[in-house]
Amino acid sequence: MTDRPLVLVHGLWDTPRLFRRLEEELLRRCPDLNLYAPHLPHHFGATPIRVLAAQLDGLIRGRFGDHAAIDLFGFSMGGLIGRTWLQEWEGHRRTRRFVCLGSPQQGTLTAQLMPHRWMAGIADMKLGSPLLRDLRRGQEQLKDVACVSLYSPTDITVFPGWRAVLPVGRRVAVPVFTHRQLILHPLAVRQVADVLLDG
Repeated sequence: MTDRPLVLVHGLWDTPRLFRRLEEELLRRCPDLNLYAPHLPHHFGATPIRVLAAQLDGLIRGRFGDHAAIDLFGFSMGGLIGRTWLQEWEGHRRTRRFVCLGSPQQGTLTAQLMPHRWMAGIADMKLGSPLLRDLRRGQEQLKDVACVSLYSPTDITVFPGWRAVLPVGRRVAVPVFTHRQLILHPLAVRQVADVLLDG
């Protein structure tokens, strides 16, 4: 189990309430766990991921100061926000473990038709977007972070499902069918909690 605070980053069209089942499972196993799930308004996908990562940086610093070590978890677009914070806001210097769940780390075909002018945050998740190319070039900054990618092979939100993995670290398939089940299905919630509390 971890004695570090755990920051939970939600995805597009969600709020921190999304994590209720996961938080209950985590606190059932580890009642003293310090959980923090900030709200990052995405404005229906119009806010660029880099802007959201900057907001996340301010919220983490406001809550834990500038140097305290944390663990980081991101669901869906939240995993990409978290990775951007790790690589472009020096979050990797204070993060021991980064777990992403159903996160379009290599882009998703479902974002391909979104115009950047109006839906910049969604457009950042296109295959080969400028953001994803920059993150790929800077992936060396993840080398000292224990990274785990959880995904569903049949996910059609992050499509194809195998694109929901980081370029480094362990990769674990979760035996559920849909994107939403990754964070709500009891089996998935238990599996995510296993990973987050391991070691």
